[in-house]
Order: sequence, then structure tokens, then C-alpha cells
Amino acid sequence: MRRAMLRSEWMKLKRHWILALMIVPGMGYLVLNNYLPMVGVIIAFKNIDYSYNGLLGKIIHSEWIGFSNFEYLFQSSDAWTITRNTILYNGTFIVLTTIVAVALAILLNEVRHRFFSRLYQSVILLPYLLSMVVVSYFVLAMLNEQNGFINKQALSQLGMEPISWYTEAKYWPYILTFVHLWKTAGYLCIVYLASIVGIDAEYYEAATVDGASRIHQIRMITVPLLKPTIVVMMLLAVGQIFYADFGLFYQVPLNSGAIQPTTDVIDTYVYRGLMKFGDIGMSSAAGLYQSTVGFVLVLLTNYMVRRRNRELALF
Repeated sequence: MRRAMLRSEWMKLKRHWILALMIVPGMGYLVLNNYLPMVGVIIAFKNIDYSYNGLLGKIIHSEWIGFSNFEYLFQSSDAWTITRNTILYNGTFIVLTTIVAVALAILLNEVRHRFFSRLYQSVILLPYLLSMVVVSYFVLAMLNEQNGFINKQALSQLGMEPISWYTEAKYWPYILTFVHLWKTAGYLCIVYLASIVGIDAEYYEAATVDGASRIHQIRMITVPLLKPTIVVMMLLAVGQIFYADFGLFYQVPLNSGAIQPTTDVIDTYVYRGLMKFGDIGMSSAAGLYQSTVGFVLVLLTNYMVRRRNRELALF
């Protein structure tokens, strides 16, 4: 039986060999770009000796030191703070960005005029295309203690004292969440809008004939049919929950030391450690730690989704 199936698959491959050949460039790129660099994870377990020539020579001849590089993350007093910040920020970002992006996509789908629909899409997408350096200057223009718009215009009109935003850590969870939503919700919105546009119009026509209002059509047709896309996007986001947006957490707070208890994440902590000590072993250990936890989270989340609804799972 197994031999017959293999023979059948081989005959299919021979029959469609041109299509199979078209896969080779993509697979080659995947191997070179995604799998070959994974050999570098052994740097996390070595004390790199810079006296040898070439990266390969340094990796091969350097001493094995086990999990010593991981001690930099787990034995420091900041380990709990950066891990907590990374998970809480990314968890909040995933939930809020999904809700806002789906709501925007549904609202955009209701705009019937083609010109205004394209205009709104462009305006919503524009923040995603801006560099985080540019965004950091926008935020500085709003929050500067002496000349910022918030202190100079808003708070002074309300009779309130100016706030030193870049030295008060308690405000930054809200500021960073708002900046992230403003910058990324538009991009996700376009993804969800593309899924909504792909829904068969006959569903809406049948619902209209049955007397369903637009709100009922959104609740009973749009949202249920959008659920697979939402689940896939959230699964992919959960896999990156240990990776923070470096530009957001480093550029926007201007690397201010006073607010690091609420702005420091694993990526910014490792970057500062790398710039200060030049230790690529520690950096590789942090990267391996992030990738391993992200992989486990994707498997766990996919398992939970599959237990609830097998058709919504990635695999």
C-alpha cells in the first residue's frame, strides 16, 4: 500500500516536473536565509576567542562554556523587569491592535465611495511607513517639558503644572501603547480589510433579503468569516511575544535612564549590554532564549486553538 502511494506521488512529480522545478529557487532562499544561519546558535554556548581569523575560525576554536552566557540574563537583578515588560507590552499590543484593526477594517468596508475609501486607507496606513526615528521626534514635539504641545498648550489651558514626561516612568506604558497602536493598526487593518472584501457578496444579499440590518450582517457574517484570519494573525504575533519593537522602546523614550523600569525590554537590555561589553555570546544567548520561548508559545497556542476548533489551527 505504502509502495503504491509512493509510486503514485513519484508519477505526479514526473508529470509536473516543471512546477516542481519552480519551487527550487524559493527553497534555496529559505535554506540559505533561514536555516543556514541557525548554525550560529552554538555561539550562545561558547566563549568567543577573537584571536582567531574569520567568524568560522572563532566559532570552531572557541571554548565551550555551557550555559554561562545565559547567566547574564537570568542572574541579573533586571531579568524579572525586562521579561515582565516584554510579555505585558506585547500581550497588550496583540489584543488592542487586533481589536482596533478589525474595527477599522469593518468601518472602512462600509465606506461605499471609492475615492474616500482609498483616501482613508492611505491615511490609516501612513504611520506604518514612517521611521521610528521620525516618530520619536513627533513624540518629543508633543511631550517636551519646555516647548511640547501637551505642556505648552493642553495642560497650561487646564491650569495644570507641566509634566517632565521623560523622567516619569508611570506614564510610559500608556504612551508606548498609544504610539504602537497609532503606527501598526493601519497595516493590520489592510490585511483584515482584504479578507472582508473576499467574503462572497451572496451572503450579504441573502441576509438583506431576510431583513438583516448592517449591524446584524457584521455580527453574523463578517466577524465569523473573519475569525480564521484573526486566529492566524494572533498565532503569528504570539510567536513574536518575546521580541520587542526595538525602535519603539529605544528611540521613542530617547533611551532615558529614569524611565527604564517601564520602558526596558529584552531587546534594549541586550543592546545596551552588547554596546557596553561587546559580548556576542550573551547576545546570541538572548536571541536563542527569545526564539525558543516563542516557538514553544506558538506550539502551545496552536494546540489550544486546535482543541477548540481544528479548522482554525495552523497545523
